[in-house]
Amino acid sequence: MLAKVISAGVMGVDAFTVEVEVDVSKGFPRTALVGLPDAAVKESLDRVRTAMTNSRYHFKVRRLTINLAPADLRKEGPCFELPIAAGILAATQQIDAEVLDGYAIAGELALDGRVRPIRGALPMAIHFRDPGMTGFVLPAENAHEAAVVKGIDVIPVKTLTEAVGFLTGNEPMDPASLDVRQLFEIRAQYEIDYQEVKGQEHVKRGLTVAAAGGHNALMLGPPGTGKTMLAQRLPTILPPLTMEESVETTKIYSVAGLLSAGEALLGTRPFRSPHHTVSDVALVGGGTVPRPGEVSLAHHGVLFLDELPEFNRSTLEVLRQPLEDGYVTVSRAKATVTYPSRFMLIGALNPCPCGYFTDPRRECHCTPPQIQRYHSKISGPLMDRIDIQLEVPAVEYRDLRSPVDGDTSERMLEQVLAARKIQSKRFARTAITANSQMSNRHIKKHCELSPDAEQLLSQAMQTLGLSARAYTKILKVSRTIADLDAADRIGTQHVSEAIQYRSLDRSVWA
Repeated sequence: MLAKVISAGVMGVDAFTVEVEVDVSKGFPRTALVGLPDAAVKESLDRVRTAMTNSRYHFKVRRLTINLAPADLRKEGPCFELPIAAGILAATQQIDAEVLDGYAIAGELALDGRVRPIRGALPMAIHFRDPGMTGFVLPAENAHEAAVVKGIDVIPVKTLTEAVGFLTGNEPMDPASLDVRQLFEIRAQYEIDYQEVKGQEHVKRGLTVAAAGGHNALMLGPPGTGKTMLAQRLPTILPPLTMEESVETTKIYSVAGLLSAGEALLGTRPFRSPHHTVSDVALVGGGTVPRPGEVSLAHHGVLFLDELPEFNRSTLEVLRQPLEDGYVTVSRAKATVTYPSRFMLIGALNPCPCGYFTDPRRECHCTPPQIQRYHSKISGPLMDRIDIQLEVPAVEYRDLRSPVDGDTSERMLEQVLAARKIQSKRFARTAITANSQMSNRHIKKHCELSPDAEQLLSQAMQTLGLSARAYTKILKVSRTIADLDAADRIGTQHVSEAIQYRSLDRSVWA
């Protein structure tokens, strides 16, 4: 007898329908699993057989054929075990095949019949959200993330017996429910604040400018000056995640299997800080079974690269496409997948190999050629994509002991939101969302300088030895600083501040 069960697979961050066809017939004993399954799927039959037996269902079949359609797409992971078990039960007439109509099923089985969580439950639920689908039966631990999707009943099950009981009507079960708006408001809280950072007010100002214009930034300073602490708090001053952004980012974490049990939505912008020994694949994604990398896990958030020159140069070069396009494409022999990766890049580095070139309290033993080689590890094309360079000096004792609190994340966020509102109106009819994305055409149109500002920029180019690359960056950052002041025209004070954010372009560092 033939039975059919609807399930789903995941490619990239999107799901696709998989029809599990189970045929039980007489003949020479044989079990066949076809439809381009990977090793994990091929192993499913042994787990399904044992789980059914331990759940007191019969598995006495002679000729068993299981097809996962469409046959030209590779099926990965153990999520097909629960639908295979349901298909075998229907094909052997232990349950009525009609009860499977209208339901999508996904889940991994333990040997004792428990249903284990799977990856990609959220994109699967989004995929099955259509009028023709009655409900989605899946592991109880994935119910919260799937319940975010409205328009489909999410049925959480803990065991194979529960799943069969629900499908046959012997064990009624209420769909999982979730107040998405309330959950989103609860999740959208940060436990850290810029108020905790002592001193470094000028660096906070520079990061406010970076957040206001979506500019990538680089922090340069000796060890122990608070570069990591400053970077970790950057998400607290970025505009709050919208519901659409949250769902899109949560999909990536769901596919990567990084959502904790019971976690339904990401309410805060992600912050990713990979170690400098990270590989190309771990950074941008890929592998034999493609998985999203750090650049995708930082989507709509911040990617922080500490000790930037210590990263492999080839690893840093793969950042160029996601920084430019907002997505990364992973091509393999069997498939090509695309992951979203629109993030802010924040880098940190020491001024020299020993770290104390700019520290007045410690002596630096590095020679100028050593310092130059150290900085040259960061390629020009990557530096082209960094708008703001901030010098982070050592914190004075009086600042550490000062009872006066510095600027808070709340006040900094107010400034950022006001500037972003101006940019939203400016680029209303374009695909641009922030000043950092302006092309030369937009710079010419929107970066009008006052006569004094024009003269100051001209003098700075000659005196400080700034490059043409720095000229473009200064104009973009000046526009953002003017937006923070709600000024239509870029003035002298805006250009002057923007010039201060080009530390590595000055002749003293060249």
